[in-house]
Amino acid sequence: MTLLILMVTAYVAGAVGALLFGEGAAGRGVASFGAAVGSGAGLALGLTAIAPGESGQMLILAPMRLLPLTGMMLRLDGLSAFFLIIVGLIGLAVALYGFSYSTAYEGRYSLRMLGAMLNVLLLSLSMQVMADNALTFLIVWEAMSLSAYWLVLTENDKGETVRAAVWYIAMTHAGFAALVAMFLLLSGGDLTASFAGMRENAAALSPAMRNVIFLLALFGFSTKAGVVPLHVWLPMAHPVAPSHVSALMSGVVIKMGIYGLLRVALDLLGSGPVWWGGIVLGAGAVSAVLGVLYALMEHDLKRLLAYHSVENIGIILIGIGSGMIFQSYGLMALASLGFIGGLYHTVNHAAFKALLFLGAGSVLHATHTSNMEKMGGLIKRMPVTAFCFLIGSAAISALPPLNGFASEWIIFQSLLGGFNIPKPEVAVMMPIAVGMLALTSGLAAACFVKAFGITFLAIPRSGEAGKASEAPLSMRAAMVLLALACVALGLTPFIVVPALGQVIAGLGHLSDIPVRFTLGLSLDSPNGFGRMSPTLIGAGLLLLLALVPMVMLLLRVNWKVRVGESWGCGRLGQTPRMEYTATAFAEPLRRVFAELYRPTRELTIDFHPESKYFVQSIEYRSEITPWFEKYLYEPCLWLVRLLATVVRRLQSGSLNAYLVYVTIALVILLLTARI
Repeated sequence: MTLLILMVTAYVAGAVGALLFGEGAAGRGVASFGAAVGSGAGLALGLTAIAPGESGQMLILAPMRLLPLTGMMLRLDGLSAFFLIIVGLIGLAVALYGFSYSTAYEGRYSLRMLGAMLNVLLLSLSMQVMADNALTFLIVWEAMSLSAYWLVLTENDKGETVRAAVWYIAMTHAGFAALVAMFLLLSGGDLTASFAGMRENAAALSPAMRNVIFLLALFGFSTKAGVVPLHVWLPMAHPVAPSHVSALMSGVVIKMGIYGLLRVALDLLGSGPVWWGGIVLGAGAVSAVLGVLYALMEHDLKRLLAYHSVENIGIILIGIGSGMIFQSYGLMALASLGFIGGLYHTVNHAAFKALLFLGAGSVLHATHTSNMEKMGGLIKRMPVTAFCFLIGSAAISALPPLNGFASEWIIFQSLLGGFNIPKPEVAVMMPIAVGMLALTSGLAAACFVKAFGITFLAIPRSGEAGKASEAPLSMRAAMVLLALACVALGLTPFIVVPALGQVIAGLGHLSDIPVRFTLGLSLDSPNGFGRMSPTLIGAGLLLLLALVPMVMLLLRVNWKVRVGESWGCGRLGQTPRMEYTATAFAEPLRRVFAELYRPTRELTIDFHPESKYFVQSIEYRSEITPWFEKYLYEPCLWLVRLLATVVRRLQSGSLNAYLVYVTIALVILLLTARI
């Protein structure tokens, strides 16, 4: 209880302090200090709850009233504690980073609003995962959405920022409407009923009603998580928000969609038919592949990372969907493995994606651009940022022994277990999901070769990149913290996996099935398909790295470093025009997936006026067809505008007409209540 009070007090003090202390260093310091203390207290509370006590059970806080007479209730269980840890870890890094990063906004935008809304967002995220009834859940959900909206709108004098904020708030409120309807059906109309009461109500509902509730929940939470095709706001909002806000939104805010789906589908509803898991698995597979394919074509570093959030949400849903399928068939060991893989990738993605956004923010802070074509050579000027970004790139590419490898391996093993189910639909679905997940992993590795290489290697492509300097101390400290988290989560699955097994124990009739670790280090999958130990892999890599200098010493290799010009086809002076560009790197994949991208090309060549054999300039422009915006959302927007035009005619200005409208609405409501 002490940690909970400290967490709430720190966030509130940080928000109030940011408003009171103004635009200078004092205001930034108070806001960051409040966010850091609150995040640290939340992290400690989550770790305390998830760690087994003397009885071997997790600490569960009984339901408590948030405020008297409000009907708002909080409760901390294993699932809440897990997501509270994610909020605390990323929030702590974001608070450290934001102290120095937000200096760039002094005198240009409101630091008061930035600091206050950051603390409000962190507080609402922490309260979100502890909500114990629909009223609390929905109120805090709206607070989370609105505070994130104001943070996205920080640079409010730019048209693209306003457009992104409008798209975000529109999508999140469409999802909010679905959640209100879902909770009304699940609670029998009583939004103050506790989640325990909803579990009892769910058991008595008809299968058709349970299906409706699940579909409403899937839609509502998918708008927040950024699942295809509800993802369109995400690549708009993340690039225009301040970088530490982008890290928080990608690392934590979109995970609230995952938390909500698990809370409703796995906890409140308990379980469902096979097609529930099939829809989640299919949506995850499509999101993973399309997310990474669109990321490959991006040359804006932050937009590239935003599309990778869509990809990794898809990977998480693949794990959760496979768990739901196995749960419906009564294969609880494989179901646990799927859910564990999804939760493991949830915390892993939070760590490495927040790290990558903070690294991109440091590059933006130094070069004043997020266009990779204007970067290059930054590894010499920003070595700490480059090293941390490399750790994040390797982690998101699922390279051992980092955390992305551990969770994706577990998800692969859960999918391979589907071959044991003698059902034709599963026999077809699982191999396709395995193939799409494998394709996603390979394309992600290719994408981050481009992201890291074009950004940090070779020579600078612009004057700003040539003058770049390393990020301030607090920004570097935040990146190092998350880089260490990526390494620790990757090397300690023998600690993380059993803890996650306890988190899901009791949800959806799942038992705490012990996961076997050979010698305490190597994970044996329940299906018997494989064995994995990132810890031993890491030890092997360290041993290999140590052997290299030893062999060089034995062979008496000349250690003297020779420096020379790169080969440039006989050309002596190297210029940025001779470097490999992001466009050139992505062109082969653009051709391979041309049917998806449907690129439009425009080539303009200007010849010398005296002779057509001498070219003065060549301009090449290529754009990718935005499928979802063009064929899904543009028709919807056209219909909304048409309806708005019709509705506007009802505003006649006549008081008598308005009284008629009110009377008709009242009659309809009374008839509805009567029925």
